[in-house]
Amino acid sequence: MYPLFLTQSLVSNTQPSEVGATTSLFPFTSKMTSYLNSTRRAPIAEASEKANKSHNFLRADTNAAYDQVITINLSELEPHINGPFTPDLSTPLSKFKDVVKENEWPEQLSAGLIGSCTNSSYQDMLRAEDLVKQAAAAGLKPKVDFFITPGSEQIRATLERDETLNVFEKAGGTVLANACGPWYVAWNITRRDMFTNLFAAALVNGNGATSQRYTLIILL
Repeated sequence: MYPLFLTQSLVSNTQPSEVGATTSLFPFTSKMTSYLNSTRRAPIAEASEKANKSHNFLRADTNAAYDQVITINLSELEPHINGPFTPDLSTPLSKFKDVVKENEWPEQLSAGLIGSCTNSSYQDMLRAEDLVKQAAAAGLKPKVDFFITPGSEQIRATLERDETLNVFEKAGGTVLANACGPWYVAWNITRRDMFTNLFAAALVNGNGATSQRYTLIILL
């Protein structure tokens, strides 16, 4: 079993709230200390380590009992698409075509968004960059508009330094501000269409629903 990367733990902590969870926790580890130190948050790392060692905080209680334990083998989990309209509407990728037809959802994809305010980490962006490079090497070009929203200014600056943003822009992508604007569908939309997000933070709000935009999350 391979441990989750820190950014994967972050996603696992933030996304359950979209389907009703009130608390999500991971035990504090040395990787978190390294991350906090490298992102100029050493005082937080120091305080967390102290709380962990002195009071046994930030970890599960010894012999803790749980009402239910659910084990998910991520290596066997098929990619899913969540949405539209609600995050708990999850469909395996292999069945999505049939579900679209059954619900009479638009079959034409109009735009794509890489990133969000929550979990568009540097690691996520590098994976998306690799896909773009593979497509370019195969002579493929995007058929719809796609947008990129880095998770923070630090991530944006790092992506610019490493020319990842340049790869996206050469492929026709548009780099937007480090925000949730497109994900929350903050503009007026009059047509019915499909909008996908590779690394989603939240689901479409009322504005998006009333304007008949079908927002989806692709979980890879």
